[in-house]
Amino acid sequence: MSKKKKSGFALSAFSIILILLFGLGILSHILPDAKYVGEEIVNGSGTVGAKLSDVLMAPILGFENAVDVCIFVLILGGFLAIVTKTGALETGIHVLVKKLKGKELILIPILMFIFSVGGTTYGMLEETVGFYVLLAATMMAAGMDPLVGSATILLGAGSGVLGSTINPFATGAAIAAVPAGVQVNQGLIILIGTFLWLTTLLISIVFVMSYAAKVKKDKGSTFLSLREQKNAEKKFGNYAEKFEDKDIKLTGKQKITLILFGLTFLVMIVGFIPWGEFNITFFDKFTGWLTGSTFGNWWFYEAALWFLIMAIIIGIVNKMGEKGIVDTFVDGADDMVGVILIIALARGASVLMGITHLDNYIIYNAANILKNVPEFIFTPLNYILHVVLSILVPSSSGLATLSAPIIGPLASELGYSVEATLMTLVSANGLVNLITPTCGAIMGGLALAKVEYSTWFKWALKIVLTIALANIIVLTLATLIF
Repeated sequence: MSKKKKSGFALSAFSIILILLFGLGILSHILPDAKYVGEEIVNGSGTVGAKLSDVLMAPILGFENAVDVCIFVLILGGFLAIVTKTGALETGIHVLVKKLKGKELILIPILMFIFSVGGTTYGMLEETVGFYVLLAATMMAAGMDPLVGSATILLGAGSGVLGSTINPFATGAAIAAVPAGVQVNQGLIILIGTFLWLTTLLISIVFVMSYAAKVKKDKGSTFLSLREQKNAEKKFGNYAEKFEDKDIKLTGKQKITLILFGLTFLVMIVGFIPWGEFNITFFDKFTGWLTGSTFGNWWFYEAALWFLIMAIIIGIVNKMGEKGIVDTFVDGADDMVGVILIIALARGASVLMGITHLDNYIIYNAANILKNVPEFIFTPLNYILHVVLSILVPSSSGLATLSAPIIGPLASELGYSVEATLMTLVSANGLVNLITPTCGAIMGGLALAKVEYSTWFKWALKIVLTIALANIIVLTLATLIF
């Protein structure tokens, strides 16, 4: 029997993040004041109380800090609008769902595994923002809801990031930040990361497929509020409606458009993968002519240019004309303004942490506590510490740079596994980035899928707690064994 849904009241993503910023500002005054040697702050001695101006400016500085991502998302919106205008996307989704009739659920583990590979190898998370609209529409057309699409992307990619193996922005940054005198076995890092990755992925697949099957069987069992359902229907309902048309087929132009659409994302992914970290130099000589940066050195500016070029090409292929291309692109970019503001606000939390030195205070004082605990308690407490830190510093490389120089030598001094300790940092950060409002990828992606953050938090909390318990067990065993 289906439950009656309520429209309900929920704080917007904007309000949630603003409350968090003011909370951080207040906390900086509650904790001890920082001590100085000359003009330099003694690490971990205390915090610098945030001024009202610091709190108010944090979102603006967050915008500056995240300008590369914001530009990418803006252009991505224009690109998606042009592709959508051609009708190729919704028709392609219809054809795919029709071919998988009765077997739509198989898409979930396949896509989650693919996203997770990107996560474990190069930290694919913010790069997934472009897939939320597509997956939300696909799952709606397949008789499920946008929450399934969001979970497929976020838990898939997040499982890989959490269990990073060769990810240079997580494990690479952590290893690089450890002082030279501390030995780190790269092979053990990869082994522990693989266990974390596959364990988390399996748990996530079970949860997502269970929910998807329930929604497909009974639409009333959706976790979405009535307001979210209406918004999703307005945004993606046409995909589901077209599903009823048995005779719809892709035209020649639509096939070319979908090939170009897939090529766009494929090139972006290849461009982002840090090939140099794997001693692969194949792309060095012939891929820098377009952006000035070769594949392996791309970031969001290069990706933005690439999506802009492909948007124009797709518009030309579909004979949209100069005015049609420009107007459609601008309308699509306009739809992304809210998402961009959310990303900037989320980044503001990290900015405020740096201004107040809250990050240094927490890590230094927590490390002192960890010195006095038994080995089997060390890992769970270390995990909890980095969960707290990751809420405030969601960047994996930022957290690694902050924490690894302290926590790595501490583990070595105590005779504990440095590798397991570093992976505890990486795992905790990855876990938090499945649910924290300070992660721009979450807030931006959910906004595109028409899923409210409060809904995601309530739905994902059980999954996240299950993953946390499994991760702590794996990491504790690794600490005891290695």
